Amino acid sequence: MSKPEQLKEYIIRDVIEYHAADNAIEAKEALAQFYNSEVFGKLDDVETGLYLSSSPFVYDLFRDELYCGKIVQKEI
Repeated sequence: MSKPEQLKEYIIRDVIEYHAADNAIEAKEALAQFYNSEVFGKLDDVETGLYLSSSPFVYDLFRDELYCGKIVQKEI
């Protein structure tokens, strides 16, 4: 397994755990929601470099997508 693939797997695992715990849902449902998200598409595309981000950062993007219907870039 390549390094990017390994990093993506770690992030996916963490995001699923966070999402399932925060929303009191089964991991299977959390996984389905994440796999069908725009954030997952960006994470899966090595060209975006999102796999180099932290799991909490990716989860925040996913959570924002769920609530806003799209990926939201927050201003600093």
